[in-house]
Amino acid sequence: MLVGAATSQTLPSAFQNDQTNIGAVTAEQTLDVVTADEGVAAASTAGGNTVGFTVNGADGAATSNQTNQGPIYAHTVVDASGSLGDSSNITTTAVGNSNTATAAYGTLSAFMVQTNYGSTTARGQIEAADAVAGDVIESTMAAGNSQGLLMVNGSMGARVSQNNQGDVLADGGAVIKYVAGTAVVAGTAAGNNIDLTGANASAARVITDQNNGAASVTAAKFTAYGNSYLTTTAATASGNNLNASNQGTLLDVTSHQYNTAYVRAQAEESSYQFGGAQATAYGVGNSAMAANYNGPGLVLDNVQVNDGGGVEVIASFTGDTGYDGGANATAIGNAVSGYACNQCSGNMSANNSQSNNVDVSARSTVSVTNSGRSITGIATATGNNATFSVTGR
Repeated sequence: MLVGAATSQTLPSAFQNDQTNIGAVTAEQTLDVVTADEGVAAASTAGGNTVGFTVNGADGAATSNQTNQGPIYAHTVVDASGSLGDSSNITTTAVGNSNTATAAYGTLSAFMVQTNYGSTTARGQIEAADAVAGDVIESTMAAGNSQGLLMVNGSMGARVSQNNQGDVLADGGAVIKYVAGTAVVAGTAAGNNIDLTGANASAARVITDQNNGAASVTAAKFTAYGNSYLTTTAATASGNNLNASNQGTLLDVTSHQYNTAYVRAQAEESSYQFGGAQATAYGVGNSAMAANYNGPGLVLDNVQVNDGGGVEVIASFTGDTGYDGGANATAIGNAVSGYACNQCSGNMSANNSQSNNVDVSARSTVSVTNSGRSITGIATATGNNATFSVTGR
């Protein structure tokens, strides 16, 4: 009887993770290219601590404690003298602590703590002043702490605590003589980042605490083109970021964010002859988004405090002759948004407290020295911004 009872039951799995890194972690590569017919692919990734938890068709509990003290550095350089080919993709990523928790067709209970003291730097650069290119994607991402929560017809109860004390930098850009296709050059920097995604009738209840006490969080991208078809240069910097998106019965989020870092986002692009060219920069001290797109229930309790160094955002575009060019700069101290809907009715319970105690500035500059069809400049600066929406269809 005892044997039969034991073999007929599936006990929840238990995960325990403790990671400490104190050394410098570096990933660097350089590609020298004369001519590539199909394109260039390069990826450089540096991380202090990484871990992943997954339950699939089962239940589990996870406890994780990650501490990084060493500097994290990732650097990618692509030198091209002839052609980058039809399609190129260059990515550079540096993260102090990274964790991914997944619940598929099961339930996961999780308690995760991430603490980062080391600087995280990601640099990505394309040097092709005499070369031609088709489609180009060059992306650079740096974060002190990053947590992913994923559900597929699953449920999750999670407590996530993030503390970043190291400076974060994502920079670089591209110099290309001629872009025949679409070029997107983007940099993203975050002191602390949490992404929650639920699909196929999932449910989640999470409590998140994010503290960013670094001196600075910076994203900067600079591009220069001789002749370009469609180009975008983008920089996004945030002290603390939470992005929670679910499709299911319930999304319950309690978010506490405190930022004291100087946050800077800068995107500058120039193209002598241009088809469509856009420079976009977005900087925010604290950002929280919670949305239940295909379910009736959203509970959101949000507290944000932005203090210390302030938020500065710069976007600029310079060209001589072309069609559509513009620059868009957005700076926000604290930002929160909540959304709930289903086919018949939606229900939301939201409590929000925001306090911005520092300067917030946005600057947009557009200069076309000869002629253009449509030229647009936008600069938006806001201390606190909150948006809540419930729709029945």
